[in-house]
Amino acid sequence: MPRINSRTRAAPRTRSTFRITVGFSSCGIAAGAEGVMRAFREESARARVRAAISITGCMGMCHREPLAELADPEGRSFLYGNLTPERVARIARDHLAGGTPVREWLVVDDRTDPATLPYLARQRKIILRNSGFINPESIADYIGRGGYESLRRALAAMSPGQVIREISGSGLRGRGGGGFPTGKKWNAAREAPGREKYVICNGDEGDPGAFMDRSVLEGDPHSVIEGMAIAAYAIGAARGYIYVRAEYPLAVKRLRVALAQATGEGFLGKRILKAGFEFSIDIMEGAGAFVCGEETALIKSIQGERGMPVLRPPFPARRGLWGAPTCINNVETLSAVPWIIGHGAAAYRAIGTAGSAGTKVFALAGSVARGGLVEVPMGITIREIVNEIGGGSSSGRPIKAVQIGGPSGGCLPENLFDTPIDYESLQASGAIMGSGGLIVLDDSSCMVDIARYFLAFTQHESCGKCTFCRVGTKRMLDILERIVAGRGRMDDLALLEELAEKIKIASLCGLGQTAPNPVLTTLRFFRGEYEAHIRDLHCPAKKCRALFRYVVDAERCTACGACRRVCPVAAIEGGRTVPHAIKADACTRCGLCVEKCKFGAIVAV
Repeated sequence: MPRINSRTRAAPRTRSTFRITVGFSSCGIAAGAEGVMRAFREESARARVRAAISITGCMGMCHREPLAELADPEGRSFLYGNLTPERVARIARDHLAGGTPVREWLVVDDRTDPATLPYLARQRKIILRNSGFINPESIADYIGRGGYESLRRALAAMSPGQVIREISGSGLRGRGGGGFPTGKKWNAAREAPGREKYVICNGDEGDPGAFMDRSVLEGDPHSVIEGMAIAAYAIGAARGYIYVRAEYPLAVKRLRVALAQATGEGFLGKRILKAGFEFSIDIMEGAGAFVCGEETALIKSIQGERGMPVLRPPFPARRGLWGAPTCINNVETLSAVPWIIGHGAAAYRAIGTAGSAGTKVFALAGSVARGGLVEVPMGITIREIVNEIGGGSSSGRPIKAVQIGGPSGGCLPENLFDTPIDYESLQASGAIMGSGGLIVLDDSSCMVDIARYFLAFTQHESCGKCTFCRVGTKRMLDILERIVAGRGRMDDLALLEELAEKIKIASLCGLGQTAPNPVLTTLRFFRGEYEAHIRDLHCPAKKCRALFRYVVDAERCTACGACRRVCPVAAIEGGRTVPHAIKADACTRCGLCVEKCKFGAIVAV
């Protein structure tokens, strides 16, 4: 830092400008980014340091939020994690004013190559190429990183057919879960008769534990808009819709900002880039129905009708929105399009596997040390994602399984963690890629209860149109709830499998066809847990309240009374000198006593 001239000590001047960028996505804001932002403004002013403070989207490291990058006047960059306003005060004093980084809070510093960090080393950023590097509310930032150059190139140097051939040649497949070849879908829409055609971005992300699309829309909305514009040029559409659930208010806000900017700069509207091509985009906010992620139900919702799927064919590419040919792709698929047009189909196909090219974004959550948003090349194994990127178990307990693909996916045991992440390998295991949720489960998870949880979700979200989905999933859920309550029968297992197969065959849309997957995979790989629940009236993970009880280990109990004071049903008895005991008939198994006991004296049996 430059030293203050002695002649100006009576009126100190601010020092050279620092650039401070705060992670301001939903995960960062939930962790306290707003307070961190205010603290940087206040503390930099107090330290008389000139600082340009800005925002960015999700940097992927949700486990280290709130995050902030500090770039000093010499061009060195420092990324701080787990920030609080109190920590910002010290950073301002020591680093901004004093020139000494507070290294114990650094995630990346001037001496570290980010590519060497375990969390980042195995990742390959295409979809997330701009997230964490740009202000998502600044089109200038997006253009500064090559944004809209692919659209410019497509309009100036490529015919619609050439664009489709490039996308087809890249091997890009739909990242919403189906894995359908994107180029093939675009070509079908282009060849379909009709003057009016539409492009729809499916941002109706509803899987429990999934936040991939939300993060892209919050952190890099222009990449999705550019991808939609290229798709519209390729198929001959003049109008598009972004369907995003209303539970994503920050994504909706930033999309509206980005659409206004893109229109103002001539990337949307009439005569785009003076090429005689016109395209406009509207936002449709969904009410949160999971079934509206299915493309025909989504179309019904945009049309103002109840979101219910319809029989296919005809597919939307031939007869979709208001009866016109419609191309529907999800957020991640469209975000990859500008990269492919800019770098070429061969560059994209060189990543991943022969049948599953490119990268995939996963929301890594659950019992994992480094949870967050990761983008990996197709073909990487589950074990590499969980252990090398995710850092293994966060609880210290052994990892039992992963739940992949959301409620439509399945639960895979640890001995299948060497399964490659590609469409064919996951389908062969009984799971599916889905949109990209990846929940890590340690051995404290009950797989019967996990199956019950996901089936309860899909049963609740069923639109009710198909009898097998509406009634069949309810019957399966009833059976699972009997089993976890200790009232199951051994023939329930065969009945579950029979119902599951019939629901898969007889359901109209993907929700019903895949709803049984969590049950089928847990029956396949964790059948012993089902049998223990039924035959032994025992939950091995001690999660199902009807199938375990808490007892006090008298040798460890110090009679401190802490457990008795927090018990909401007065189920614990004992005095100051007598080891406590739990009344089994009164205990509700809430677990508060276990959390409160410092001596490990309360155990589940």
